[in-house]
Amino acid sequence: MTAIEQTVSLGDKAVRRIGFGAMQLAGPGVFGPPKDPDAARAVLRRAVELGVDHIDTAQVYGPDVVNELIAEVLHPYPTGLLIATKVGGARDETGGWVRASRPEQLRATLEQDLRTLRRDRIDLVYLRLGVGGGGPAPVPLADQLGALTELRKEGKVGLIGLSTASVDDLRAALAITPIAAVQNPYGIGNREDEPVLELCREHGIAYVPYYPLGSAFTGGPQALASDPVIASVAAKHDASASQIALAWLLARYDRMLPIPGTSSLAHLEENVAAGRIALDEEDLAALENAGHLGAPAF
Repeated sequence: MTAIEQTVSLGDKAVRRIGFGAMQLAGPGVFGPPKDPDAARAVLRRAVELGVDHIDTAQVYGPDVVNELIAEVLHPYPTGLLIATKVGGARDETGGWVRASRPEQLRATLEQDLRTLRRDRIDLVYLRLGVGGGGPAPVPLADQLGALTELRKEGKVGLIGLSTASVDDLRAALAITPIAAVQNPYGIGNREDEPVLELCREHGIAYVPYYPLGSAFTGGPQALASDPVIASVAAKHDASASQIALAWLLARYDRMLPIPGTSSLAHLEENVAAGRIALDEEDLAALENAGHLGAPAF
């Protein structure tokens, strides 16, 4: 059994392997304020108390609601905290997701992130590709990345990443600028992004799986718990199925950085504790064909 490396370097920061995805702190449909703002604040405070130093957010979560909660609770920010955000999409008046990929839109979104998070610089900014549902026509990748590299030169962006990127997207981006991380849907129940993960391995790029425990479209943690193989490994380690799914991800690649999201203190503590589970070769062999729930819709 090999101990899991607990930290990974991203730029000038070493972050713990399990971070926190803040999307669920917004209201239903990731739109509007949370049903229980005090509970959302408590989750953010507890995350930092537990040592979480990688928080993933976006201006479109709310919009602005999640960023404002993060700033309200955590500003002035702890030393070493890495905050990541995403640009490339927007919300319409009904909460629908629309494309916002023109260079001036990318800049405007990032500037709004800076205002609401009360920061002069965002540590990691993902270019979110493939946002659907209206908006302007797609913009060439080179133009989008050009806007982000300009913001990086201005000191407003630290690292550049890609989200919902294909193998071709990543290869094209690498010909333009260094890519620090890729954030795509991936987990024990959805392995369709394996080719992108392999390309990240080849280039030493951090891989940040979203929906690491599945999504509501595929049954989420409940579906993991119903898988007999995952349940058996969980029983062996006196762990939950969700913890085994996170431990599996950590064992998959040494630069894998899951960002499970939750609005529950109990689930937050459970997710963070998964970083201490070391799966052995027998576990990993058993889990090789577990899950396969399919890719979530988004």
